[in-house]
Amino acid sequence: MKQRPWMTALLLAGSAQAHVTLEQREAEAGTPYKAVLRVGHGCDGSATRKLTVLLPEGFKGAKPMPKAGWTLSLRMARLKEPYESHGKSVTEGLAEVSWTANTEADWLQDAWYDEFVVRGTLPGQPGPLWFKVRQDCVQGAWDWSELPAEGMSTSGLKAPAVLLRVTPRVPR
Repeated sequence: MKQRPWMTALLLAGSAQAHVTLEQREAEAGTPYKAVLRVGHGCDGSATRKLTVLLPEGFKGAKPMPKAGWTLSLRMARLKEPYESHGKSVTEGLAEVSWTANTEADWLQDAWYDEFVVRGTLPGQPGPLWFKVRQDCVQGAWDWSELPAEGMSTSGLKAPAVLLRVTPRVPR
């Protein structure tokens, strides 16, 4: 397929703004979801040494995937809306997860790509779900936490939070 110049510009513009992204950007309400956060670069040439994800309210039963060479740190918080799971009331949940490189050899170099994974169950109602991510580098940091004033468009934001579009559940 012959690529037109405007297509190349559009693709480059999209990738220039896509700093931390989700592998799967849409999922059905109330279903299990594996959030694969893709990190495509460091901080202005500097390697990433820590990634912290603030989990959105309503992302239930979240569990992170450990990474070789990285230490996991978890922060729990009281839920605004407790829920039932396996006959028990759940009043506390994972609110934040951090992966920290153990040694310099484990840093995610600026020229490399990696994925950080946490799974959970999505809220029962459709709508936007925002994952706020802090990327700490050897020199500098990115705080991917900007939210649009209205709607779901991150156009014009310098460091947008990562958006998951939770869609209505399709009856099967």
